[in-house]
Amino acid sequence: MIAEGDKAPNFSLEADDGTTVTRDSLAGKNAVLYFYPKDDTPGCTKEACDFRDAFPRFDKVDAVVVGVSPDSPDSHRKFKKKYSLPFRLLSDESHKLAESFGVWKEKSMYGRNYMGIERTTVVIDRKGRVARIFPKVKVAGHALEVESAVRELE
Repeated sequence: MIAEGDKAPNFSLEADDGTTVTRDSLAGKNAVLYFYPKDDTPGCTKEACDFRDAFPRFDKVDAVVVGVSPDSPDSHRKFKKKYSLPFRLLSDESHKLAESFGVWKEKSMYGRNYMGIERTTVVIDRKGRVARIFPKVKVAGHALEVESAVRELE
């Protein structure tokens, strides 16, 4: 499992726009990877829209915002279009990246256990190191909290 201060793991994931995003393609900028469970669900929509609304401020601190979930690129395209999201959404269908960050966990709902994403945000600095990990994210106010952490890197 990756910890703060570690080099971010190598990854190569398809984005909603058909491009491939890798750790190296994010180098030179601060990157915000926010892991979320599922497109177009209430909490995930709220979180995506909060990052959307804060997006211009992230641009001012030279930070890239990227959402990551196990949904397909097609699902991401629909979600992005529906809510006018200005950032890329990465498809981690094999949940390999989520596992490397320790956010692929056993969850429980209505007495049923299943594996899924634990809502988590990771800030990676310009040098590819994990600067901050926000585990078990509560959506309200989170985008501002992440923006503040990115500003501290400057």
